[in-house]
Amino acid sequence: MSVATASILHPQLDIEERLEPAHEQIVRDTLPLVGEHVEEIAPVFYGRMFAAHPELLRDTFNRGNQAQGAQQKALAASVATYATLLVAPDGPSPAALLSRIGHKHVSLGITEDQYEIVHEHLMAAIVEVLGADVITGDVAAAWDAVYWHMARTLIAFEHGLYAEAQVTPGDVFRTARVIRRIEESSSVASFELVAPEGDEPLADFLPGQYISVGVRLADGARQLRQYSLSDAPGRGRWRISVRREDGDPAGEVSSHLHRTLHEGDELQVTLPAGDLVLDAQATSPLVLVAAGIGITPMLGMLRHLAAVDSEREVVVLHADGDAADAAHLPELLDTVASLPEHSGSRARLWFSGELGEDPLAGRTDPRLSAHAGRMTITDEHLPEGAEVYLCGGSGFLRGAREQLLAAGAEEERMHVELFSPNDWLLPGA
Repeated sequence: MSVATASILHPQLDIEERLEPAHEQIVRDTLPLVGEHVEEIAPVFYGRMFAAHPELLRDTFNRGNQAQGAQQKALAASVATYATLLVAPDGPSPAALLSRIGHKHVSLGITEDQYEIVHEHLMAAIVEVLGADVITGDVAAAWDAVYWHMARTLIAFEHGLYAEAQVTPGDVFRTARVIRRIEESSSVASFELVAPEGDEPLADFLPGQYISVGVRLADGARQLRQYSLSDAPGRGRWRISVRREDGDPAGEVSSHLHRTLHEGDELQVTLPAGDLVLDAQATSPLVLVAAGIGITPMLGMLRHLAAVDSEREVVVLHADGDAADAAHLPELLDTVASLPEHSGSRARLWFSGELGEDPLAGRTDPRLSAHAGRMTITDEHLPEGAEVYLCGGSGFLRGAREQLLAAGAEEERMHVELFSPNDWLLPGA
């Protein structure tokens, strides 16, 4: 089963007492130096860890992100970010940062023993880069305290998530069978999944959550990627929508799935996780803001709202490339149009590429609109007190946040899912 809604919306992260005063002062004094050298520390850390534990790169870490350096910077920077929050007297709580990381760890089946491995090689990398003359015994002890402060909090939180899912830590991998494959666009395919015959049904989930998918590649590596669940929960089946990454390097897992996964095939998956979820009990208005494949968790939320005949006001703001090749566009429009007219729900779409034929051709619902060019939210009339959900790449999210704030959205009501490895680096994420 998935974890309870209340635990996700209000994560029980028991942040320990503050660091010892001496450690806190040392961390405050050395934080600028460590932060300045994160990009040097990260590759040394990963080089040491993967040399000692090659199975981690082969079977757990994203090799594509490692090759580009994105994930390297993200993990090392998360410790520095946590330290910043920990020693700031009036700074925000690190709970949101840890909740995001904890859910990702549970989705990957991370266990307590792996924190020891990270600690050993991260601390050694800090000393190697900054020098033993800088990282004295006292400085090392202070940063060691930061790491274990963060690790103990995460371990306890993750144990709680495993317990709520009624599994032992790390036991999240399951087998699913593909019952349908749908080509959503030239680069996006959806896969509908169920449990193999004779197995327990696939776990229920909360609208907005994701799963990890594991594939065994030609060189024997088992690579994992996260994909949002893009349909409503409650039917004993899951749907993921996979965009094929055609960049350099091309996406190993997405390309493999597009090339080899078809109806009747089996796939390794993990239990649902993720803290960007819809509060199904709330009645406040919703604003769903997405770009490209970022529409997938929003579509899961919309499908749920339509399935339960929700009367909440929902405003969908979505940006994409070419209208003729936009994944899930007809489904998105149909779902919004199915919401009660008196709710005030509506969808506004922007296409930065070719608009081509009218994407609303044949539709007469005045609640649906489409425009050429980039998304412009500043002049949008947003419902008062709305909960705002955002999903997309970092550049899009930064611009969208600024526009939403200018349009009157409340920052404390913004909930963000960033489709990249450094989601905790986004301010307020």
